[in-house]
Amino acid sequence: MSRELRRNAATRSGKLQYRATVAQWKAQQAAKRPKTAKLVTNPRLREYVQDRLAGRVTGPDGTPVTGPATPAWKGLNKPRRQDRRWATAWSPEQISNRLKLDFPDDESMRISHEAIYQSLFIEGRGALKRELVACLRTGRALRRPRERSRNKPHGHVTADVVISRRPAQAADRAVPGHWEGDLIIGTGRSAIGTLVERSSRATILVHLPRLEGYGEQPRGKNGPALAGYGAEAMNTALAASITALPQQLRKTITWDRGKELSGHAAFTMATGTRVYFADPHSPWQRPTNENTNGLLRQYFPKGTDLSRWNATDLEAVAHTLNNRPRKILGWKTPAEVFNEQLQSLKQASVATTD
Repeated sequence: MSRELRRNAATRSGKLQYRATVAQWKAQQAAKRPKTAKLVTNPRLREYVQDRLAGRVTGPDGTPVTGPATPAWKGLNKPRRQDRRWATAWSPEQISNRLKLDFPDDESMRISHEAIYQSLFIEGRGALKRELVACLRTGRALRRPRERSRNKPHGHVTADVVISRRPAQAADRAVPGHWEGDLIIGTGRSAIGTLVERSSRATILVHLPRLEGYGEQPRGKNGPALAGYGAEAMNTALAASITALPQQLRKTITWDRGKELSGHAAFTMATGTRVYFADPHSPWQRPTNENTNGLLRQYFPKGTDLSRWNATDLEAVAHTLNNRPRKILGWKTPAEVFNEQLQSLKQASVATTD
């Protein structure tokens, strides 16, 4: 306190008098720095940041996927219930911490997440284009103060498949092979299935194409489910996605109470993967899946037709999400962690055979 009084006191009257307005002005003058922002002076760092923030979405083979056509950014928040630009969309925190893994011995390749945010949101503070804020998950044109953001049973579910009967190992995430699932819904009864592995956070997107005859005649009560996510179609699509994995990596799936998995008994018999259901109105019991669905809404906004996207498009978006570093994984990507689990499984199998 004594230092503050000496440093920022007013001296105009010939003696030291502390005035808040004068002290604030002096503090702001002292905070001014002549040094140029790091993203201006380091082109390699700037290119790395821009590529992770606004790079193109690609499939596993590197083929670019353009996504929907979107209008030029006009300085506004993300459009409500409209398509958004598809991009790699790493968060500034992910970019900042991944630099330490990608360039462990190069101190010039370092930047804080706050410096990236300031380059995006504060005029003249950096070399990043202002329109790149549209690639952030929130899509806000202006930063929201942190304090403001703080103020902010069905017949097919039987007693043996409620979440309380799920194996205890699924709860602590130590053992891989336990998944959470749900649907994200679009207009015209379109949907995409989402599966997220609880341990690695690996994501699988399930393509749910509309069945033959959809839209040819008015939908009647108790008519066939042709939208693509009726119980039978859901079982078929989900089984095709999950059985591509080894049995040890698909032990259980925790779903919400939606009737699209009312045929869970047949699904379990066909795949060997047990299905459990969260309690009603309890999305926190599937936290990883709910968080991932929020991330996916950047690519598949509410109020848009999800049937436009084919299996290749969904694979590209899943590939993009699985190759973003995650704080919870020590800034590794879900793909890296999931591959480690696969390799560990193969080594254990070889050791057992020997």
